[in-house]
Amino acid sequence: MGERILIDPVTRIEGHAKISIHLNDDHSVADARFHVGEFRGFEKFCEGRPLWEMPGLTARICGICPVSHLIASARAGDAILAATVPPAAEQLRRLMNLAQIVQSHALSFFHLSGPDLLLGFDADPSRRNLLGLAVADREAALRGIRLRQFGQEIIELLGGKRIHPSWCVPGGVRSALSSEGRAHIKARLPEAKEAARYALDRMKGLIDTFSDETASFGNFPTLYLGLVAADGAWEHYGGRVRVLDADGAVLVDGFEAGAYREFIGEAVQPDSYLKSPYFRPLGHPGGMYRVGPLARLNLCERMGTPLADAELVEYRQRGGRIVSSSFWYHYARLIEIMAGVELIERLIDDPGLGAGRLRAEAGINAPGGVGVGEAPRGTLFHHYEVDEDGLVRSVNLIIATGQNNLAMNATVAQIARRYISGPAIPEGVLNRLEAGIRAFDPCLSCSTHALGQMPMVVRLVGPDGSILDEARRD
Repeated sequence: MGERILIDPVTRIEGHAKISIHLNDDHSVADARFHVGEFRGFEKFCEGRPLWEMPGLTARICGICPVSHLIASARAGDAILAATVPPAAEQLRRLMNLAQIVQSHALSFFHLSGPDLLLGFDADPSRRNLLGLAVADREAALRGIRLRQFGQEIIELLGGKRIHPSWCVPGGVRSALSSEGRAHIKARLPEAKEAARYALDRMKGLIDTFSDETASFGNFPTLYLGLVAADGAWEHYGGRVRVLDADGAVLVDGFEAGAYREFIGEAVQPDSYLKSPYFRPLGHPGGMYRVGPLARLNLCERMGTPLADAELVEYRQRGGRIVSSSFWYHYARLIEIMAGVELIERLIDDPGLGAGRLRAEAGINAPGGVGVGEAPRGTLFHHYEVDEDGLVRSVNLIIATGQNNLAMNATVAQIARRYISGPAIPEGVLNRLEAGIRAFDPCLSCSTHALGQMPMVVRLVGPDGSILDEARRD
C-alpha cells in the first residue's frame, strides 16, 4: 500500500492551503493535490445588496488586489446600466489598475519569491525570508519596498486610501486626480522605472541558473486565456478575451465577457474550496488553461511600450514564442511591471487625463451584466443578476487563482515526481513544492473568499491511506 506526505501550511502565499503527496509502494510519487480549506461565501452574502454597493463591497474580498474587484464589479454595473463610461473615467480606471499591477507584482517578486530567487532555494530557512533578504541584499529589499509604495500611492491619490478604495462606481469613478497628485506621480516615475530595470537585470542574470526549476516547475502544455487589445497588444482593462492552445494557435479570438459560460466551465473538487475552471469546449480536465503574466505574454503580440517591448523580444529569444514553464511567471511579471510604469508615464503626460465628465448616470437597463479585467494574477470575471430595483439576485466570481488551479495541481505533482523518492520530505524539497505554487502568486483569499490567516501543510500518504510524513509551517 502506498503512502502520503502532507505539507500544511504552504507559506509566503496569500491564503491558507496544504499539499498532499500520494506515494506508490516503491515510494515513487503517484499523485499530488493542492487543497484550499477556507471559505468565505462572498457570492452568497452579496445577494440582496444594491448593485451600487457592489464595487465597494467586493473590493473587501482582498487586501492585496482590491482594485481588481473594484474595477471588474464596476464594469459589471456598467453593463447592467447599459452606460457608456466617459473617456476621462476610463483613463483614470486604467491608471489605478496599472498601479495595482505594479504594486502587487513588486510584492510577489521582491517579498514573497525574492528570498528563494535571490538567496537560493536551499538557503538557511531561518534567513530565507524578507528580513533575511533585507540583511543579505539590502538594495533589492529597499527597491522592492519603494516600488510597491509607488503603486500604492497612486491608488491612494485616486481613491483616498491604499486598500479598499470605494472609488469606481457603475458608470464611472467618483473623483479626478488632483494636479498635486499628478505632479507627485510624475516625480516618482524615474525611480520606479529604474527599479523595474534593476529587477529585470537581476532576473535575467539568474534565469539560466534555474534550469532545473524551469524544467520541473509546471513545465507542460496547457491552454492560455486573457485579454488582448484590438490590435493584439498587451491589455489589462478593455480589449477582448483570447484563448490560445499550447502551440500558440488561436482557439477563440474575442469572446464577449457576457458569453463566458460558453467557453468557461467550473468544476469542483471534494477536497478543496477552490473551484477549477476549464475551457468548456475541451471539457474537464482536458481544458486546463493558465492565466496571469505568463499567459498574457503568450497571448499578446507586443507590450505596446518601448522598454517592455524590447524586454519581450529578449524573453522570447530565451524562452520561445510560447513559454510553457510556470517558473517563468516571475520573469513575465517583471516585464509587466516595466509596461505598467511606462503606461502610467504615458497617461500622466496626457493633458486630457481626467478632464470632462467622470460618471454616466442611468437606471437599471438590463437584468444582468458581466465585468472582466486583468488582475495581477490573471483574468477576473464578475457576473451579477439583478431585479428591476437593482437588488442583486445572484453573483458568480471567476478568480484568476481558481483558473490556475488545475495547472497548480499539475505543477505540484511534477515537482514531487522530480524531487521526492522516499517517505520523507527534505527541507529543500518542501520549499520547492511551495515555490512551485508561489510562481503563480496565488491569492486564495480572493479565490475562496476565505477568512483567516494563511499557513501550509505537506502530507506524504501511503497507498493504504496512512500518513508517512508531514511537514508543517504555522
